[in-house]
Amino acid sequence: MPFIVPQDQAQRVEDVGGKAAALSHLAQNGFAPPAFFVIRADAFNTGAPLIGLSDALAQLGAGPFAVRSSARQEDGAAHSHAGQFDTLLNVPSEDVEAAARRVWKSGFSDTVATYRALKSQAGAEGPAVIVQRMIAARAAGVAFSADPVSGRRDRVVVSAIAGLGERLVSGEEDGEDWTIGPSAICATEPAVLNEAQAHQIAALARRAEEVFGAPQDIEWAIDDSGLHILQSRPITTPLLPLPNDDNTLTIFDNSNIVESYPGMVSPLTYSFAVHVYARVYRAFVALLGVPASTIAAHSAVFGNMLGRVDGRVYYNLVNWYRALALLPGFSLNRAYMETMMGVDTPMPRDVTDSIGPPPATGSARIVEYLRLTRAGMGLVWQAILLPRTRRRFYARLNTALDSGFDVSRAGPTALAAEYRKIESTLLDRWDAPLVNDFLCMIAFGASRNLLEKWLGPEGLTLHNDVMIGQGDIISAEPAQRILKMGQIAKAAGLDAALKVDGMAGLDAHPELRREVESYLEKFGDRCTEELKLESLTLRDDPSSLLAAILASAQRGASKTHNVQDPDWPALFPNPFKRAVAKAIISWTKSRVRDRENLRFERTRVFGYARRVFLGLGREFAARGLLDAPRDVFCLTTSEILGAVEGYGLSGDLKALVALRKAEDSAAANRPDPPERIELRGPAIAPVWAETPDAQDDATRRSATGCSAGRVTAVARVIRDPRTQSLAAGEILVARHTDPGWIAVFSNASAIVVERGSLLSHSAIVARELGIPCVVGLKGATQWIADGETLTVDGATGEVERHFGKL
Repeated sequence: MPFIVPQDQAQRVEDVGGKAAALSHLAQNGFAPPAFFVIRADAFNTGAPLIGLSDALAQLGAGPFAVRSSARQEDGAAHSHAGQFDTLLNVPSEDVEAAARRVWKSGFSDTVATYRALKSQAGAEGPAVIVQRMIAARAAGVAFSADPVSGRRDRVVVSAIAGLGERLVSGEEDGEDWTIGPSAICATEPAVLNEAQAHQIAALARRAEEVFGAPQDIEWAIDDSGLHILQSRPITTPLLPLPNDDNTLTIFDNSNIVESYPGMVSPLTYSFAVHVYARVYRAFVALLGVPASTIAAHSAVFGNMLGRVDGRVYYNLVNWYRALALLPGFSLNRAYMETMMGVDTPMPRDVTDSIGPPPATGSARIVEYLRLTRAGMGLVWQAILLPRTRRRFYARLNTALDSGFDVSRAGPTALAAEYRKIESTLLDRWDAPLVNDFLCMIAFGASRNLLEKWLGPEGLTLHNDVMIGQGDIISAEPAQRILKMGQIAKAAGLDAALKVDGMAGLDAHPELRREVESYLEKFGDRCTEELKLESLTLRDDPSSLLAAILASAQRGASKTHNVQDPDWPALFPNPFKRAVAKAIISWTKSRVRDRENLRFERTRVFGYARRVFLGLGREFAARGLLDAPRDVFCLTTSEILGAVEGYGLSGDLKALVALRKAEDSAAANRPDPPERIELRGPAIAPVWAETPDAQDDATRRSATGCSAGRVTAVARVIRDPRTQSLAAGEILVARHTDPGWIAVFSNASAIVVERGSLLSHSAIVARELGIPCVVGLKGATQWIADGETLTVDGATGEVERHFGKL
């Protein structure tokens, strides 16, 4: 056999060594390593000139060349021999033979002899030598198709350096390290590669693994013509086993729930919410006629309606779809039923095709209509019984919350029993809010559609006007009471005292103190992000209430929305239509009122649960189980109750708290995950690709107008009303709002919100304050720049940017 072997014939490891055989295999499988040939090891035995070397070099080109080893045991699955032999780069044609002899002789060095003695007990031998066209690399490095440190097979590790990679391979310099899974993450500020190049190198490493049938350690280089593979060898460190395929799809989406649970959410709040959602939605599908046996068979669905991703709460949409598929009528009109989920992006076909019954045909269609009719009749019966259901709910609620139980003096066992009472009497029997909310949704949509059909656009305006601004809706009461307290403060000249002295500033003014204490007695559980148990309430910190009173005093009296009774005869000359319209509007208004008032009762229940858990935290801290009472928010409900009732797994609650604090601290410092995350397989630690915010330079956008009026003023983007403020007359721009935003509402001349509907808290308060409001303007906090001038039309829902400041 000739001493010089072309690359297409360099296949036998016994003749050309492991590295050359691997390069030849790559070339035959569609890779494009730099052209090379191999000088067999036995060519150097005699010391005679290498016959045919000049011709072989001429076929490669003018040079320079890389001259490197290819021993028989090199780059094997057992032993890589990495760095044991000499490698010479940028060798001109006339020096190739001398360089090749030097590389061959390196096989007899003391270093190689020691390596072989330790690894394989084989004797020293000279390697075959590869002569390869040199790459003028702008960047080079190594890549592992599996993580050689952690052993994980689902990520690629890349190390890069500017210029030639030899300094990196030899250990002279550290590289720029990347980890590539679904996204590419650089350990430092990227300077050598960009994200696209990192993904390209990872794909190259994965392709090499496919070709060789085992995880690979490759060397690569990038020159002006693109990416090249320089060598590939098996990873010799132990790796984790390759996981079995699991393509089960999980979709996390927070486009709706972020309004209730914005930002970081504590483990206690999350576990409490999981429990509440499971109980409430089991009751909801039962209300609509789903048999108890079917609900029990799908218990895992209701126990997994939510997910917590990097500390934020998401809906588990696939399970929501599974729950929806249980409802009567699903097989009659899937498309319409899917709109009930209220998300912007449709569910993927592989989900919709695999869940629920197929479209009903023949006798199955008749059966499904019977189920639907039965559910409808059940709803009518529930509507008839609603006044009684509501009275009984309020009786249970008031009995539970006004029982005289003293949280401050109770021990752990009594506190745990009190929480169990909240579960059994309220959370497990959440019937009145559930029935009313569903009837409200149906009545609101039906009445709106009916008025639009009979009156056109004027019907929508009428519906908007009569549905919001009712004086008996409790959500509007805080704004009215703050306005009254502001007038008292202004008349008494308390502006400065409130700002400087806080509650102490009320000591000399008993009338205002009585009003404030009365407010706290009724609304003390309200706060920013009030459904999060870890939130500080007005009872804990009334500063936001005082700020709202101060803002109201400085602003003065503002007009409220006075609802005028419509001119029904003029609107509906037809007596039948007039009677139907008045009846459905009246009934819908009652459902809207009850919806808001029952949601306030939810606030009271959550507030009481918060006080009970804080009591447990106090008792745990007193017994040395926790460092501080508020550390209880770092535990789950089962961990807290298990510690008291005896079924807990760990007695080291401090260690659990430390772990959760470290995890949440790291998560809080990362950007929010995207609104929607899709992943396959286990959903315990989802990953996602970062997507930059799309630039929107539009000057005008429209959403839902829900409080008439037109204002041009400076926009103030508020993300946290506890740390940001709004000057009088500015336009409030927010991602979402809740009752804790009272301080900024009082100063706003108009409101623009990304989330919400005609029934949202921001819409109701805006109408009571008589200021324009637009809700549902998606991406408003990114589209609108803080401090620029806006025009907001609360009737049409149009928002116009003026790209400047007043």
